[in-house]
Amino acid sequence: MTRSDPILQIADLSKKFGGLVAVDAMSFDVDEHEVMGIIGPNGSGKSTILNLISGALKPTNGRIVLGGQDLTLLPPHRIARFGVARTFQLVRVLANLSVIENIIAGAAFAHKPRWGAEAEQGALALLERVGLDTKKDLDVGSLTYIDQKRLELARALASDPEILLLDEWLAGLNPSELQIGIKLVSDLRQEGRTIILVEHVMDAIRSLCDRCVVVSSGKKIAEGTPGTVLSDPEVIRAYLGDD
Repeated sequence: MTRSDPILQIADLSKKFGGLVAVDAMSFDVDEHEVMGIIGPNGSGKSTILNLISGALKPTNGRIVLGGQDLTLLPPHRIARFGVARTFQLVRVLANLSVIENIIAGAAFAHKPRWGAEAEQGALALLERVGLDTKKDLDVGSLTYIDQKRLELARALASDPEILLLDEWLAGLNPSELQIGIKLVSDLRQEGRTIILVEHVMDAIRSLCDRCVVVSSGKKIAEGTPGTVLSDPEVIRAYLGDD
């Protein structure tokens, strides 16, 4: 793809928990309309990076800039107002609300808030898009795991985000569900969404991502196209060990 100006800039980002350095001087840019993958072994700091971007954690050092706006020290609700939406490694739905009410809540707290009939119409369109339109009035507790993931994605999209963060959104799905999930993300890619996804499913990384950042022990060890980074000897060592 043709590189454009970065919409998101991560500069020398670090996060320490006591003596543990979870993210160590991380720097990368994400272009508008790009799908960027963050990959690496378990415990390498991938989800921590998303938590820093979304404001769930505050960095020890470094800067996070979205479209010229410094997000580094802003609380999560302010960052959401600037156009950052996310899903979580462990699905988080609003258990006391119905399926459609979950989506409407996402629209109400968006960077371009929508209310009333407009929010409801948008929610219905999103539910149809993710295949939940026949379940709009159900309690979320009655949904299957894949349907809860679909709901969480639709709620994130209800804010019409500038950048969408997907934290292992495809994890835990069976093979048929996985293909449905990859197709949903692929459709978002085709419409030009800017996405950062943390993922272990390499088929998804290869088919969805324009570029990848590879993280090991909190440090960036490679960056480039999926084909380039996945054939990098240092990346192979990080995943498989020297043997």
